[in-house]
Amino acid sequence: MEATKRGGLPLHFQMLAGFVVGLLAGLWVHLGVGAETPWVQWLTSSVTGPIGQIFMRLLFMLVLPLLFSALVVGVAEMGDLKSLGRVGLRTLLLTVVVSTIAVVIGIVMVTWLQPGAGVDPEIARKMLADGASGAQSIITRAPQGVEAGQFFLDLIPTNAFAAAAENQILPVMVFALIFGIGVVMVRSPATDHLLQTLQGVFEVMMKLIGIVIRLAPYAIACLMFNLAALFGWDLLVRLAAFVGVAVAAMAIHMFVVYPIIIFVAGGMSPAAFFRKIQEPMVVAFSTASSNATLPVSLRAAETQLGLPRKISRFVLTVGATANQNGTALFEGVTVLFLAQFFGVELSVTQQVVVMLVCILGGIGTAGVPAGSLPVVAMILVMVGVPVEGIGLVLGVDRFLDMCRTTLNVTGDLVVATVVSRGEVDTDVFPAEPESQTGV
Repeated sequence: MEATKRGGLPLHFQMLAGFVVGLLAGLWVHLGVGAETPWVQWLTSSVTGPIGQIFMRLLFMLVLPLLFSALVVGVAEMGDLKSLGRVGLRTLLLTVVVSTIAVVIGIVMVTWLQPGAGVDPEIARKMLADGASGAQSIITRAPQGVEAGQFFLDLIPTNAFAAAAENQILPVMVFALIFGIGVVMVRSPATDHLLQTLQGVFEVMMKLIGIVIRLAPYAIACLMFNLAALFGWDLLVRLAAFVGVAVAAMAIHMFVVYPIIIFVAGGMSPAAFFRKIQEPMVVAFSTASSNATLPVSLRAAETQLGLPRKISRFVLTVGATANQNGTALFEGVTVLFLAQFFGVELSVTQQVVVMLVCILGGIGTAGVPAGSLPVVAMILVMVGVPVEGIGLVLGVDRFLDMCRTTLNVTGDLVVATVVSRGEVDTDVFPAEPESQTGV
């Protein structure tokens, strides 16, 4: 796709280059100059920080109308409620199964390797003090518990526009799903025109986001420079054992579980699958946001994997918020690590509760950077672990957020591939020209 290149270099390689340049430059500044130097503080707060945040805000500004239009059109393209029910049920079952496997892998790894048992209490107390303010802001956003009735009640917005204004992704998606079902039930010339309009909204959002994505190499360089310049090696080594276990668990899920599912249930070569989704994986790792990566995933699903549009739009749009295997795995690893650190023994029943809430948290967590931390805080309260301990993981959360988001996005594409197997692409709309999809 020509639009993914500038100067002959594919965009995902440019993004990797931006990541490496930003990281190395930031480490050089941190080690050679110092994070407290006035000009470094000014540069990170007034130049590189705002550039990275402008990029993220541009993405989030466009993602919500993309989510709504893609889901409504995706539901409508199913053609009938029977097809919608079949695809929706398969998506839900596969999501629960894969998320359960992810959480079990994480819990087994933490229980076996005991990363929290070897943390130096003095270092931990210092880290806890350093992260106290950040932890407090997360604690105040944490829900107090999980009540099945309230959870499902919160999915139904009393005002869809208010939910959109407050960036409540799940209620907006529920409204879009119900709206799409209504369109399927009432097919008329008027609803056909409405679908054409929403298809136009989708294409415009894809085009605009594609333009924004072209700025990604520079934004990624700025984001990584900030992290490395301010935190230095602490980003990776403060909690090396915790990071190592979390990354190892994610790697097992990524390179063992996903390939098996793709080969057995998806009927595709794992090597070919991973080769075709390089770009969304790089964007996910760089932005740490499933929602921000959605347009790139949609394009890869349609143009690289060749999945039916009606399936990929529905599964990937829902999956950006509701199929977060990496988030569920991370939440389980973090809760058990902090329990080990504070010497809190969790019974088998409590570990099962942690697992179930993590699966639910993976479905209900916002697909934005650090969106899982309030859920972690909630689980800590439930199992009696000092909730302030969440400050211990703040220093390394950004890196782990990037890793788990990559796992989330890959999982969405795995589910879309499996659900698409045997489905015929009977699109309501003709395929967009390359100039619109290949942004």
